[in-house]
Amino acid sequence: MAEVTTVGSGKYTYSVDEDWAKLPDGWEMPAAAVYGDSQDRVYCFNRDPEHPVCIFDRDGNFISSWGAGLISFAHAIYLDKQDNVWLVDRNKHQVFKYTNDGNLLMTIGEEGVRSDTGVAPDDYSSTTWSSVTHSGAPFNMPAGIAVNDAGEIFIADGYANARVHKFTSDGKLIKSWGDPGSGEGQFNLPHGVWIDRQGRVLVSDRENDRVQVFDQEGNYISTWPSKLIGPALMYVDNEDIAYIPEHNGGLVSVLNIEGERLAQWGEARFRSCHGIWADSHKDLYVVTPGDWGKGRRVVKYTRQG
Repeated sequence: MAEVTTVGSGKYTYSVDEDWAKLPDGWEMPAAAVYGDSQDRVYCFNRDPEHPVCIFDRDGNFISSWGAGLISFAHAIYLDKQDNVWLVDRNKHQVFKYTNDGNLLMTIGEEGVRSDTGVAPDDYSSTTWSSVTHSGAPFNMPAGIAVNDAGEIFIADGYANARVHKFTSDGKLIKSWGDPGSGEGQFNLPHGVWIDRQGRVLVSDRENDRVQVFDQEGNYISTWPSKLIGPALMYVDNEDIAYIPEHNGGLVSVLNIEGERLAQWGEARFRSCHGIWADSHKDLYVVTPGDWGKGRRVVKYTRQG
């Protein structure tokens, strides 16, 4: 694999560290998603049943892990303003809220129970979204999560559903919106979700190659102008800069909050890039596939611009 030392352009230029995470000997980290806490510690959510949550410092030094035996299929991680850790388990059809040292606080969804969306009950393939005939209740292979300032929870229920669900802070369903399709307010695999500083709900509509914008009642506002090749789990920083891995194109895009692209890099061999987080220094941590046959890892991009 040819070594790439810098990517991006202008203000959004980064040096690349593909071997950032320093794991204990003998461990593997098939990463699904990444996020960080208020101290810039990096939480990697992994498809390893023994070490699903691994925590590192900014330099990639291993701090601790937790969650052995708790997760079936890691998909998304989100840390709220209190540093609580939210985990989306796609194949259990559940969302969990933990303290940052792994004590369970809340569970949303019933293990193994799938809502009726027309998808066969034994279908757990990555293309279940194409079999959805109608939207259903929470959950059927959920994908992404965000929490607003009031503590209300938004879940992108996408792999075998086509909805965004809104819950109270204690996990009671308030409302849902979305149907399968490519029109305004419709979804083909709603994958990531974010609440921006204006209170708008941004949804990565992955297989429609777009981000749609809603208010918190589910009313459609707009679609970002930039085409994105399979946008996955997004992150927006405190300067309203959005970072989006383009899962189906192997790309990373940097955009402003109205969806205008500021920088982009990547190539097709990195298809399946999945999650991203920016620390307080604006350095990026990206869940990226490798060429060595061991699945995804977390690559660090240190901001140069």
